[in-house]
Amino acid sequence: QVQLVESGGGMVQPGGSLRLSCRIPLFLRFYTIGWFHQAPGKEREGVSYISVDGRTTNYSASVRGRFTTSRDNVWNMVYLQMNNLKPEDAGNYLCAAGGLWSLSASSYTSWGQGTQVTVSS
Repeated sequence: QVQLVESGGGMVQPGGSLRLSCRIPLFLRFYTIGWFHQAPGKEREGVSYISVDGRTTNYSASVRGRFTTSRDNVWNMVYLQMNNLKPEDAGNYLCAAGGLWSLSASSYTSWGQGTQVTVSS
């Protein structure tokens, strides 16, 4: 079964920016899409979510004001623009589809494999 596919990760210096992309399969295009961050040895944490129509977004306190999520429902893509990256932002970033507006991983039922972000000088 085709799931979500993330891309755009890489290595960046502190203060730098990255734009992550999440390709959504057609059968998940009417779901809320969340972004999650998993640092090595730590639990998966909700970063943001965006509603189906793209009008409602929410962010964790640690990224609010630095990260922005957006959605293109023509191409079935969701993006996470990450600015002013910090070393603690490093890790695997996954997108997921779910039926609720939530930053909790338990609210999401379909997941991608993730894309790796490294923040280092």
